Amino acid sequence: MRTRLHTAVLAVAATLVALLVRAPAAEAVGPAPHYLMTAFTNTSESNMYVYDSPDATDFALVRANAYTPPTGLIRDPSVMRHTDGRYYVVHTTGWTGDTIAFARSTDGVNWTFLRTLTVGLNGATGSTWAPEWFKDTDGSVHVIFSASREGVGGQFRPYRITATRGDLSRWTAPTPLGIPANFIDSFLVKVDGTYHNFLKNETTKYVEHAVARSLAGPWHFVGTGDWAGWGPGLEGPALVQLPNGRWRIYFDQYGAGRYFYADTPDLRAFGAKAELPGLSGVARHFTVLREEVGDRTAVPAGNRSLRSVDHPDRYVRHRDNVAYLEPVSTALDRQDATFSVVAGLAHTDCYSFESSNYPGHFLRHRGTALVLGRFDGSAGFRGDATFCGRAGLAGRGTTSFESYDHPGHYLRHAGQEMRVEPRELGGRFAADASFSVVAPLA
Repeated sequence: MRTRLHTAVLAVAATLVALLVRAPAAEAVGPAPHYLMTAFTNTSESNMYVYDSPDATDFALVRANAYTPPTGLIRDPSVMRHTDGRYYVVHTTGWTGDTIAFARSTDGVNWTFLRTLTVGLNGATGSTWAPEWFKDTDGSVHVIFSASREGVGGQFRPYRITATRGDLSRWTAPTPLGIPANFIDSFLVKVDGTYHNFLKNETTKYVEHAVARSLAGPWHFVGTGDWAGWGPGLEGPALVQLPNGRWRIYFDQYGAGRYFYADTPDLRAFGAKAELPGLSGVARHFTVLREEVGDRTAVPAGNRSLRSVDHPDRYVRHRDNVAYLEPVSTALDRQDATFSVVAGLAHTDCYSFESSNYPGHFLRHRGTALVLGRFDGSAGFRGDATFCGRAGLAGRGTTSFESYDHPGHYLRHAGQEMRVEPRELGGRFAADASFSVVAPLA
């Protein structure tokens, strides 16, 4: 009887363990996805909020009032990452007028004003709304926006401008996209040579779908009216492709103050809309930028120490809540250089480093400095304290650590200081950013 009972208990325990262990997602092969979202809110048209998500569904606020332009509004902020590694936002500056404006960031969180651009279509009495980035497969960079010559109540048409310089300081004159009036909020993606335009019919208030073989058209509508079953009263469509190849569209049900998304395998047959948790009634007309972080290099879990590849007698350690690369000699040195490698606080496919002698304190970046801080549960802390494994930039079986919330930035030493900085090609960066994960020193 005892043997049978013991066997039954073990079977139940095994079942519970199997249920508790997270099964790998279908899209788990490859780098860890990271989704950056910029929005204005119901409470302010002049402040941009920044959100972050590991799965394109559950977005956490990283920073409220992350950017306020020097003048005007920041409605409809559209975000992209340019070839220079920086993030750029283009946004609506006012309900009326003929300008759009740009801001720039190195980390997606801290923004600075770049310039205001006069598109020259409609003067002070017209309206210029909802500029959206579109990067074509030939490398060209465009902004698609909607303009009316008669102001808020006029007939809107989509236009495009194209960057003529790599630093985005010069643009072509506006060109009509070839969509008839009265449409706003064009959002474009290109798949297999076909341009897909999701936009709001300002007359019927439905989000509709047009396609073309050229950016200049002609455009053919393949989804009109309530073609997707989402109902009317929608605007601000924005799309992102998920790691499994499917697409997700977001849209704002502005009258009800609710935000929704829907998924599709092919940009044609979409599923039912689902409400976006935590954002209804808060965020308005946003875009989402997907980035890849790390290469899924495995890092040994448990207590470990990080040894420099180019200074093998030195280890990453904390001292007075600041991280350094230093030789270790005393027992305290060895404790300060020992960390528990755990699943990433912001993404479980990455890693966080918890202090061995100060439990609940993690290595995190504050700006470019690497420090030791007490976990406060915030989304900002989670992102700052999460690093994704990459094959060592210096090779030789080493490991490099890419910042989860600042893709392209790596854990590296600069002299004795530990920092998180953007990758540099050439010079000493590869060696400075490569480490051996070794047995714990304490």
